[in-house]
Amino acid sequence: VQVIESGGGLVQAGGSLRLSCTSSGRADGNYVMGWFRQAPGKEREFVAAVTWKNGNTFYADSVKGRFTISLEDGKSTGALQMNTLKPEDTAVYYCAAGYGLRFPNRPYEYNYWGQGTQVTVSS
Repeated sequence: VQVIESGGGLVQAGGSLRLSCTSSGRADGNYVMGWFRQAPGKEREFVAAVTWKNGNTFYADSVKGRFTISLEDGKSTGALQMNTLKPEDTAVYYCAAGYGLRFPNRPYEYNYWGQGTQVTVSS
């Protein structure tokens, strides 16, 4: 399964970016897409996840109300809409895909990862 992110870039604080994730994995009831990020010198952290089966979404407290994760109908590709960006959102953002996850917020649950896309928010 190949996972590819796109859409990163440089934006001013308060601005928006939309990240896209293209996955070659099958779209079925067990599919989960997640987004994680890693800032320099920090561990990779959970951002958001969505389940294909019923569209349940999960968010880190730090992005609730600002970020929205979505899947395209019937597909394994999706996006992360990021609004009201803050300098502390600066990181490399990774899309991940997995099947039958128990804990969508834990990176070790995912089998497939993209290469990452840089998001930089200037103050």
